Amino acid sequence: MLVTSFNCGWILSFSNLVMWPLGWTWGIICLIVVGFYTAYANWLLAAFHFIDDRRFIRYRDLMGYVYGKSMYHLTWVFQFLTLLLGNMGFILLGGKALKAINSEFSDSPLRLQYYIVITGAAYFLYSFFIPTISAMRNWLGASAVLTFTYIILLLIVLVKDGKSRSNRDYDLSGSEVSKVFNAFGAISAIIVANTSGLLPEIQSTLRKPAVKNMRKALYLQYTVGVLFYYGVTVMGYWAYGTMVSAYLPENLSGPKWINVLINAIVFLQSIVSQHMFVAPIHEALDTKFLEIDKAMHSGENLKRLFLLRAFFFTGNTFVAAAFPFMGDFVNFLGSFSLVPLTFMFPSMVFIKVKGRTARIEKKAWHWFNIVFSFLLTIATTISAIRLIVNNIQKYHFFADA
Repeated sequence: MLVTSFNCGWILSFSNLVMWPLGWTWGIICLIVVGFYTAYANWLLAAFHFIDDRRFIRYRDLMGYVYGKSMYHLTWVFQFLTLLLGNMGFILLGGKALKAINSEFSDSPLRLQYYIVITGAAYFLYSFFIPTISAMRNWLGASAVLTFTYIILLLIVLVKDGKSRSNRDYDLSGSEVSKVFNAFGAISAIIVANTSGLLPEIQSTLRKPAVKNMRKALYLQYTVGVLFYYGVTVMGYWAYGTMVSAYLPENLSGPKWINVLINAIVFLQSIVSQHMFVAPIHEALDTKFLEIDKAMHSGENLKRLFLLRAFFFTGNTFVAAAFPFMGDFVNFLGSFSLVPLTFMFPSMVFIKVKGRTARIEKKAWHWFNIVFSFLLTIATTISAIRLIVNNIQKYHFFADA
């Protein structure tokens, strides 16, 4: 689940969002350093699945138990916003994949917004018929096959295109100030590439011993899994340089059948991946509005489930259609909400749970993590807002981007 979900179609934007602002040297350094830092933070958080013989299957429950109701609500707000923005990004991604298919057969494809609506409808239907993470089990195998198929085909085309292009440009453009802000945006994108803010929820689905098995899964993600999404990120930049698109398949030279197949697989795989990341929101809404004493598929609950899913995806689809800029979703997602969830909160839990018995150097390290991630949150959020403001000034709402 981890490997296939983190190798979803989002990785097709990282060559542009990570390598283009940083260039080769800082791009590779940041990929490695932020990747290790993220792996460590998740490894640390996995240890707190049990505290005082209590099991925590939701991040907000863990933070609420350790720090009280205020942190419970703050964690849930951060998670909710992360998942909400992530789902909007998925809808935009699916729309771009469908439009790219249409572009292979027509010189005047329909506007992007039509495909965004189609994608939102497809996600809605999947979430209605497959309402929970546990119901996804039969789909994960197919998702894994689709994931590795499109990545292998993509890498083949990238190698071919890279060898045939001799005039690639890797020079960083813009003022020094814009380069700094773009660099923080790139760091946000790397964080999005490596984490989800959902580790306790994912850990709750594992067999005992949950901590050991979660860490095994993390080892797999940050060894095997990272090779694929980092590989696509680096190879995309190598093949096209500063001309690399925010949606990588737009650069592919073909042949046509490979372009169509890659985009079709990206669309299909995104249906499964988006559902895993948005499942906690569905669960919260279902718990609040469905009749718990009745079966999920009872007549009354089916009506309520239909309305909940329809309301959710209608709102997300509208926002994605009105503001169709992939980089904005990625950078904003990786800034003010995902940075605290990934780096700050695990160290806060450590200080509270193990601070009295921990050695002084360990406590100093975790206080450093807290302060550093707080400053990083501010810097990356400013960078994300700056990008959004620039796009608002440059484009109009419902742009055919």
